[in-house]
Amino acid sequence: MYNNVNACIIFIPFILLFGEHNEIFSFPLLFDSFFWFTMVIGGVLGFSMGYVTSLQIQATSPLTHNVSGTAKAYAQTLLGVFYFNEIKTFLWWASNVFVLLGAALYSHVRNQEMKAKHRESLENPQKDAGIKNIENEEQITDSSQLKN
Repeated sequence: MYNNVNACIIFIPFILLFGEHNEIFSFPLLFDSFFWFTMVIGGVLGFSMGYVTSLQIQATSPLTHNVSGTAKAYAQTLLGVFYFNEIKTFLWWASNVFVLLGAALYSHVRNQEMKAKHRESLENPQKDAGIKNIENEEQITDSSQLKN
């Protein structure tokens, strides 16, 4: 998210240094409301994608985000191929199937790990509540000591 802000600030000197300001001022759609509307929509969607990406990484892991991003790109590529009626070679299809299988296997392994952790937490509940009594600075370790 901060990369976009940095880029906006850092690009200004480069625009002036390389004389691109003339291109900006002579752009025919500079004052077109539809152009700015689509630019704002694109900016909002880009910001939203960055925000959702950070939420996904916090909830899972960077590797899981990378795998899901690869699967998403595969789906987008597949839609594009069908939409534009493109003809692809067998090796192209095989490589895409390998990517999809890799993402599916990763998802399966992560799912099995999560199920095993959940089963373990149900079988071995924690006896130590680990709640700290702030008033007396003492550690309450047994649930029978908890005050109602």
